[in-house]
Amino acid sequence: MTQHQSTQTMKPATAAKKLGVYLEATPAEFQEGVVSRTELNALQADPPQWLQDLRRNGPHPRPVVAAKLGVSISGLARGGVTEPLTTEQIDALKEDSPEWLQQERATQAGVRKEAARIKEKKATQGEQPGGTRS
Repeated sequence: MTQHQSTQTMKPATAAKKLGVYLEATPAEFQEGVVSRTELNALQADPPQWLQDLRRNGPHPRPVVAAKLGVSISGLARGGVTEPLTTEQIDALKEDSPEWLQQERATQAGVRKEAARIKEKKATQGEQPGGTRS
């Protein structure tokens, strides 16, 4: 019996998310179609000029903005950033370094430090004889 393998497709919004770009800034033909897994892989391996430009200049979706600023998505919202930003706007925010951004960066650093501490604690507990926990 032969198996028929169907082509995996995704909505443009899903593909844009996987590519790390803001859907509304992509070309109309990208927004209106469906994207196969093969097409997505091709876009990732050899990005066309429009994709390179979007990744370089934006506008960037919130997860990318948050990562570039070193804060969480919630931190962006608390800081009043609800719209996509361009690379130029992100750089200006970094340069201005408003109070909310400094505070959110400190919060994010604390979260990362605590996550590392918990990971280290779990690793050392796994090494204890008999698997006892403290």
